[in-house]
Amino acid sequence: MTRSFRDKLGEGGFGAVYKGKLRSGPFVAIKMLSKSKGNGQDFINEVATIGRIHHTNVVQLIGFCFEGSKRALVYEFMPNGSLDKYISSREDAISLTYKQMYEISLGVARGISYLHEGCDMQILHFDIKPHNILLDENFISKVSDFGLAKLYPNDISIVTLTAARGTIGYMAPELFYKNIGGVSYKADVYSFGMLLMEMASKKRNLNHRSSQYFFPIWIYDQLIDEREIEMDELTNEETINVKKMFITALWCIQLKPSDRPSMNKVIEMLEGNIENIEMPPKPSLYPNETIQNDLEVTSDEIESDTDDEDSVSLLKETNSLPFL
Repeated sequence: MTRSFRDKLGEGGFGAVYKGKLRSGPFVAIKMLSKSKGNGQDFINEVATIGRIHHTNVVQLIGFCFEGSKRALVYEFMPNGSLDKYISSREDAISLTYKQMYEISLGVARGISYLHEGCDMQILHFDIKPHNILLDENFISKVSDFGLAKLYPNDISIVTLTAARGTIGYMAPELFYKNIGGVSYKADVYSFGMLLMEMASKKRNLNHRSSQYFFPIWIYDQLIDEREIEMDELTNEETINVKKMFITALWCIQLKPSDRPSMNKVIEMLEGNIENIEMPPKPSLYPNETIQNDLEVTSDEIESDTDDEDSVSLLKETNSLPFL
């Protein structure tokens, strides 16, 4: 399918992705898993999770290959790549219009909402970030990479994890600080909020957790003082949509999970009238009382993502099945 792995599309924490072609004609993206956790847990996670879902805004798994230690996942090919390269601070970043960014953000929100509420099991992604949002030929956004995803019955609201999982900068604070609330689908809402903040500004906000410069707090201060945020030339419609994106993002990244909206509410805010969206409380970087023991990360729990120099995924878990 890959013609001896000629065309490499990229590489992440789990392995390389190559362009391939099926005998029936369509192009595909083939992810070769080079690092398998928990006796192939990441492979089982992805197949078990994405194999059961079909949605416009979730990447489609076409098949998988399994032979000895070699494991591969075969996906529909996304010709416009990942969102990462469109909101990068790099000079070679490709520009999208604000209208496109707004439509892409809505698509991502719909995809996550489907994972949370549209399946027979709720699927928590735990790694929403620009690199894991893919764009098809029409720039329709698709949530991808379910290596860290977990499946839970729909009637379970608080879930149990044996270790934090996600990417630094997008990880919800309750994954570190147990005194602010339990882990739930609101962890994905937080990650989406950080992503949405970057999409609205069309650039990566690399200093996610610097006490000297926390971009969401700066955005909040600009909005609350009704100061203009320096952007490109915007139409009136684009200005309103960008403001909706910023305000919605600020709701999503509230410190306490209970203060964050559901993804259905997020869609409602993004699609609705800006006059109906209240300003949220000012975002907090840390809880007032930090319990030091809540954050215990050792070197063997850390997996670097080679595509994101600023991001680190914390992956280690003791349970061997994604359904526990």
